[in-house]
Amino acid sequence: MPKLILASQSPRRRELLQKLQIPFDSITSNADEQLSENQTHEEAVMELAARKAKAIASDYQEEIVIGADTVVVLNNEILGKPKDREMAKTMLERLSGKQHFVYTGVAVIHQGTIQTFYEKTEVTFWELTKKEIDTYLDSGEPFDKAGSYGIQGLGSLFVKSINGDYYTVVGLPISRLNQFLKENKLI
Repeated sequence: MPKLILASQSPRRRELLQKLQIPFDSITSNADEQLSENQTHEEAVMELAARKAKAIASDYQEEIVIGADTVVVLNNEILGKPKDREMAKTMLERLSGKQHFVYTGVAVIHQGTIQTFYEKTEVTFWELTKKEIDTYLDSGEPFDKAGSYGIQGLGSLFVKSINGDYYTVVGLPISRLNQFLKENKLI
């Protein structure tokens, strides 16, 4: 069986991929993450995931390279990773009391063939107080996460409901990836 390579250094994605109980390496992908304006959210996350995987796959032709990317969408607008505290605060204020969607795209490359898919999960936040937002910002958790929150961490306190795959919100829809790898006889 070919070796798996995760085109990411995300601790969350590494932890999720370990659930497959298959050895893998994790390599940082320095792919361009600039989005095109005329893409759907689904196309955007699959394209970004593909770029990450392609950046690594050229050096690993026989391995299975997996790339993933996650975006948070509120009112049809993508909320990426915040650049600073003020941006994170604004995002959290906008998400407060509202429903939004989280899309995670996945790309799998093996022997020059690339296949992509995505998952979409609906998340609704409780109304957040200024104190809750400030305390969360002080934790440092929101600054490397799409939409300025991590559902697997302290951000879980903000989630009123979720409809869809929890792991899509974390950053890697591991159940769907497992099914995909099995269906394509890659594991």
